[in-house]
Amino acid sequence: MIDNVTIRRVGANEASACVDALADVLIDCVEGGASVSFMLPISREKARTFWRGVADGVARGERVLLIAEDGNGDIVGTVQLITAQPENQPHRADVAKMLVHRKARRRGVGHDLMTAIDRIAREENKSVLVLDTVTGGDAERLYQRAGWQRVGNVPDYALMPDGKFCGTTFYCKQL
Repeated sequence: MIDNVTIRRVGANEASACVDALADVLIDCVEGGASVSFMLPISREKARTFWRGVADGVARGERVLLIAEDGNGDIVGTVQLITAQPENQPHRADVAKMLVHRKARRRGVGHDLMTAIDRIAREENKSVLVLDTVTGGDAERLYQRAGWQRVGNVPDYALMPDGKFCGTTFYCKQL
């Protein structure tokens, strides 16, 4: 049972310290069928390398990392705000890698992460957010309930972890 989930922003040093726990969440999501840029089988080292890169991006001020922790302090979810954009888009950010461990799903963790990312985006002076997700996936309902607007979809845009093609739907949100 997942109780007392808290969402918080982590800095560069703490992001580096969270690599193993974040790798656990990523591996769980990929093994559960999430199309989040990785294929099966996903190695622990590949997941750790990804999160070390995220921590480096946090250290450079290019992204914000949020984590969701349960009452035991275990990381059960995460989302990123990619703030480094071209100079003609200083008002925009990308929301990326919204991941919730399967043991914590359907308990409001994703909703809480998305609410927090909106608040952080405003603090970072971002007024336009964009994201993409698997067409027809559970996340689409979450994003729509959170006020995101469907922009369109691209068939066969990516691969599922098992190698099958999947469409991708793009969303935006004006803050």
